[in-house]
Amino acid sequence: MPHGKQPALHELTTTLCAPNIALSSPSGQISRGDGTGLYRQDRRSLAHAAFGVGAAELVPVGSAAGTGHTRFQGLVRGHGDTTPDVGLHYVHDRTLTADAMRETWTLHNVSTESVTVTVTLNAATDLARMDQVKGGEQPALLDPSATEAEAAWKLDDCEVRLRLGSAADSVSVTDGDITWSWRVELEAAAARAFSFEVEQHETEQGGFLPKRPEPAVGLPLPEAASLEGDHGRLLRRSLADLDGLQLSDDGTPGTAFLAAGSPWFLTLFGRDSLLAARLLLPLSTDLAASTLRVLAARQGTKHDPDTEEQPGKIPHEQRRVAIDMDGENPLRLPPLYYGTIDATPLWVCLLHDAWRAGMAESEVRELLPALRAALEWVRGPGDADGDGFLEYSGSAGAGLSNQGWKDSGDGVRWADGTIATRPLALCEVQGYAYEAAIGGAAVLAAFGEDASTFREWAADLRERFRASFWLDDEHGRYPAIALDGDKRPVSGPTSNMAHLLGTGLLDAHEAELVAEQLGGPALNSGYGLRTLSAQVRGFNPFSYHCGSIWPHDTAIAVLGLASEGFHEQARALAEGLVHAGPAFDFRLPELFGGTDRGAGDAVSAYPSSCTPQAWAAAGATAVVGYLQGWNDPASER
Repeated sequence: MPHGKQPALHELTTTLCAPNIALSSPSGQISRGDGTGLYRQDRRSLAHAAFGVGAAELVPVGSAAGTGHTRFQGLVRGHGDTTPDVGLHYVHDRTLTADAMRETWTLHNVSTESVTVTVTLNAATDLARMDQVKGGEQPALLDPSATEAEAAWKLDDCEVRLRLGSAADSVSVTDGDITWSWRVELEAAAARAFSFEVEQHETEQGGFLPKRPEPAVGLPLPEAASLEGDHGRLLRRSLADLDGLQLSDDGTPGTAFLAAGSPWFLTLFGRDSLLAARLLLPLSTDLAASTLRVLAARQGTKHDPDTEEQPGKIPHEQRRVAIDMDGENPLRLPPLYYGTIDATPLWVCLLHDAWRAGMAESEVRELLPALRAALEWVRGPGDADGDGFLEYSGSAGAGLSNQGWKDSGDGVRWADGTIATRPLALCEVQGYAYEAAIGGAAVLAAFGEDASTFREWAADLRERFRASFWLDDEHGRYPAIALDGDKRPVSGPTSNMAHLLGTGLLDAHEAELVAEQLGGPALNSGYGLRTLSAQVRGFNPFSYHCGSIWPHDTAIAVLGLASEGFHEQARALAEGLVHAGPAFDFRLPELFGGTDRGAGDAVSAYPSSCTPQAWAAAGATAVVGYLQGWNDPASER
């Protein structure tokens, strides 16, 4: 999606229990005019929710977050204190369930005197679509119906209801903003709580309305795992977020998957959900199996240029409504969109790995038709021009121009900074395709089917890749990020080459060359793997895909290096990523700045990064597992 007008998220506090997300300032307030709010099903349920005490100043002093719960604490300054110490404190508890948000705001009088104050609660909503919020729009507030005990708002097929725990003394509405007031007499050492609950309902049940699975899929840690130190803190936070990100088609765990990330991508994404489930295979084959089923149910069956559906193709994402964003780089996507080059081979790779990890034979057998269709797509429609490589031209109109994981418009560029022309054949996608063909053939053969054609295709791909993708320039010898529209290898070392490790596409010497690139200071920032070498002109440590650090990308590199036996480079990247954890309170975001630890640079946020993000949390879990010794990718080869 366009990034220029996105609200900054890096200083916000997120409370999550999918499909509900609450974003607020560190004080707990939800304010009009920024990205804060309560969100559900790609709508903003609340755009304003703030407690106050007359004209006094509320001073936040700290917060603590858990699974589905955040506690904010603060002082009430300027209400008439007669000593240097503030006599009124507050505790603000926010609890999210899969159905509602409950807020409890408790005012404590810790002074030796009684006080009389007026407590207010302001609330408003615009029921803005998520794409409007992400695009920086500010829709008008909706007119509410409000009483001293509740309020309601309606727009299109959404209805939001807010119910107070106790009726207010008065209520007023100004320009869509509701104010409830209570006059409070508080004795010394006494406290009084004020609460409300918010629910959003869809009056029309059509379209994609994912729910939380009940029960959620468990991600039990092996006995060798440790929850001590920074490793343990990163592991605990990641597992809590992964639990909060779980969604399903209809509430049953058999259709569970990980939503991509909060807040923009809290829905089903083919690539993201598959990679996250794959990174978590040491903990669960159940999540992998259900993710595979959910995506197989949406596997393409026909040719549709509007949605980019093709027979056998796994979709990119599904939402309830279309994405429609204007601006310099408009984006319009249908509710079920197939604009991805890598989800289909990644689906096959996950099925193979889950089968190897112990996925039930009956579950694998049920997916064999989808497996055959996916493999036929890989060696058929996935290779649009018949040159033997998977490539994409990008969506017609205002869809995604780049359809690999680096899907921003400038995500694939030459060493001089020039954006590469499409169609593009990404290097990592050829690795996924090779691994899918070999792994998919192994699954088919185990169930008594002839898979020799897929093995032969993979062998040919390996030779084609070796002849076409390798570069030798001032940066060394390395595989190009892509072949451009003229079949030229695009120069400049990138993190994409890391995804080739462990796929089988490279021989031992080629893997060593890649390991040397990944271990060097141009790509290894000391906090993780940069997406683009710091030695090329296109490098920008705060670019979305051209110099930043993505935890899942680093995790894939760590596991790939380890699988090929390059543990020195793997440990350096893994420990760097863990070192970045405290800067984010151990909740690694979607991405962060590719700054230089060796030069003394601090860990730096990417302001509009999603937090939490499924593959970031899964990547952190996988990296900790590698460092602790219970996630050994070499044992899977």
